[in-house]
Amino acid sequence: MGELSSMSSLTEKDRPIVELLLNTGTCPRCILRFCCVASQTLYRCPYKDLMKEVKEFLKNNQEKEDTVCCDVVDPPCKRIRLEHAEEGPDDLNHNGAVQQIPLVNDETTAMENSAVKVCNVCLGILQELCEVDFVKKVCQKVNSADYQFTSFVFSVSLPPQLSVRERAAWLLVKQEMRKLGLSLAKDDIVQLKEAYKWIIHPQLSEELGVPADGKSLFEVSVVFAHPETDEECHFLATACPDCFKPAKNKQSVFTRMAVLKALEKIKEEDFLKHFPCPPSSPKNLCVALEVQCNNGAVFVAGRYNKYSRNLPQTPWIIDGERKLESSVEELISEHLMAEFKADSFNFSSSGREDVDVRTLGNGRPFAIELVNPRRIHFTAEEMKGLQQTINNSSDKIQVRDLQLVTREAIGRMKEGEEEKTKTYSALIWTDKAIQKEDISFLDDIKELKLDQKTPLRVLHRRPLAVRCRIIHTMKSEYIDEHHFRLHLKTQAGTYIKEFVHGDFGRTKPNIGSLLNRTADILELDVESVDVDWPPTLDN
Repeated sequence: MGELSSMSSLTEKDRPIVELLLNTGTCPRCILRFCCVASQTLYRCPYKDLMKEVKEFLKNNQEKEDTVCCDVVDPPCKRIRLEHAEEGPDDLNHNGAVQQIPLVNDETTAMENSAVKVCNVCLGILQELCEVDFVKKVCQKVNSADYQFTSFVFSVSLPPQLSVRERAAWLLVKQEMRKLGLSLAKDDIVQLKEAYKWIIHPQLSEELGVPADGKSLFEVSVVFAHPETDEECHFLATACPDCFKPAKNKQSVFTRMAVLKALEKIKEEDFLKHFPCPPSSPKNLCVALEVQCNNGAVFVAGRYNKYSRNLPQTPWIIDGERKLESSVEELISEHLMAEFKADSFNFSSSGREDVDVRTLGNGRPFAIELVNPRRIHFTAEEMKGLQQTINNSSDKIQVRDLQLVTREAIGRMKEGEEEKTKTYSALIWTDKAIQKEDISFLDDIKELKLDQKTPLRVLHRRPLAVRCRIIHTMKSEYIDEHHFRLHLKTQAGTYIKEFVHGDFGRTKPNIGSLLNRTADILELDVESVDVDWPPTLDN
């Protein structure tokens, strides 16, 4: 046991604190925290060994003044500071709220009282819940969830009442130190979460076979609860009602942040009137409510062609009723969801076409965010195979340039969207007969400025506004007396259908007004979306 060097981290100044906490039902790791010991390797020692060491320390009557921790790889120990003028209320020792604990001179009594029972400060978090058996259970859950990951970040959610118990223990220790002419700032105490991670990180890392990394996109989180003491926070709501506001997404107003806020506000004497100091020993350990895994989102981009005039870009649902059986979004995403084993997805694209409009040429850029994917590693060949699977599944769409991209890269799809150009081909009908020479003048019009009031057909989902748009060029193709095809290059965001029929005068000028007759659009195709993203692949 000598190699633990635990007691070289504790000094004679700590003896009264160690004795006091051990006697009131505090575990050895919490004792080290309150003695400001920051030796990570020490917290990782087996619980029984630590308990034995703490008892040995109390038995040992030789004074060891300020011995430094031997473990050079650990961060330096936090030092207990000499008492400053800014101490708590003068009457803290005398108001009768802090129970006077007789310090145990007979070490055997202390040892009897500290038999393995649930710690009154951490409620077992730094006891069984960071030992090998618990770590194995967590790793079994992680492995059974079948995620691909090369590192992990670990997060832990602790019951809010732990902050209340921590405060009570701090006030107890602070009172004891004041007798010795010392003080203890609560920021000097090693945080429970920090100590827990010191212990559990190396164990998880070894068991999972990958390193812990704060920047990892794969998160393993454990949520702890302690039903036996759930109501211990409730007195704070009476003392500090402003701190506990109901929130839509929270089941209880007693969140960790709300409790911490209330503890900052409440006066020490008020706290001590409502909460036992030292905190009472609980009967049960904390329970792990759930072990959750979450992988950071993966982003897939490409371009799609739409060959159907009866296919919306996104699911067409009105008043809860589906109008068409599928959509571009669904035809692409269902295969990605299956291969990446994701929970959900978010689809975005460079603009959108109407249900009856085809998208031809090189297609329209799109990106799909796959949320919490189990599988994240795909080779270029596998992505090509996935693209082929999508293309074989439907004759309504095709995708190209399917690739993994970063979240940041998606921004390029939306950059300067309104400055981009799009080319269209429109089949137009006129009520009065036309000859080729009646429409040829359209070819000479350049940079035609339009004022487009929000179209009636989209007014239910777009705000009423007048948008200035530009038709860069037009090229007409005569078909017969009542039909011609018009090829247009326009500013992105131009409403082409309305430019043709005028939308009851809401788009000015329009093809009808330019030809001085009624015009309507029969078919529209998007021929190109001039966005140079995502990069073209050798498909």
